[in-house]
Amino acid sequence: MSVNVAVIHYSSTGHVYQLAKAIAEGAEATGAEVRLRKVRELAPEEAIRSNPDWAEHARLTADVPEATLDDLLWADAYLFGSPTRFGNVSAQLKQFFDTTGGLWFERRLVDKLVSGFTSSDDVHGGQESTIISMYNVFMHWGAIIVPPGYADDVVSAGGGNPYGASSVHVAKDPSPEELAAATFQGRRVAEKAAQFLRGRAA
Repeated sequence: MSVNVAVIHYSSTGHVYQLAKAIAEGAEATGAEVRLRKVRELAPEEAIRSNPDWAEHARLTADVPEATLDDLLWADAYLFGSPTRFGNVSAQLKQFFDTTGGLWFERRLVDKLVSGFTSSDDVHGGQESTIISMYNVFMHWGAIIVPPGYADDVVSAGGGNPYGASSVHVAKDPSPEELAAATFQGRRVAEKAAQFLRGRAA
């Protein structure tokens, strides 16, 4: 059964974006159709220009489509990513969540399968609370949360975060182990979505 997966994220300097790409690859490996999307930038242009890494990432990802509510209606499963912002999601992703009120009211997001991922400067920089803050939203939607748990050894090798794939900014790019954990998460969510759809159709 064909599964549609939306990977929707905010990334300022690229770590979350690279996790999002790895997640998309994992979902695509199951045969799922995947949309990789970014949410709209809210920061002023001068703030972006003042940070060379931020400006470069914005330039490199200019062609990534922005997420819309139609992506949520199209998808059977979602994976949302955000850097940590004081242990919470970025304003950019929160703003996108806040636009879903109409779909929530109409119960259009009920029984969608969903998961979250993040990145932070430090190991204890709020990764778990950031992902849990996303899960609070998903519970209000009535969505079905699919965390990676410790369902595969790559989770522990990639930092051991059972809530969702995560990266620590010790280098310019996420480590191969962190990317492997992200790929696993994308595959797991797509596989569980396919199982759920088959069961509902039976």
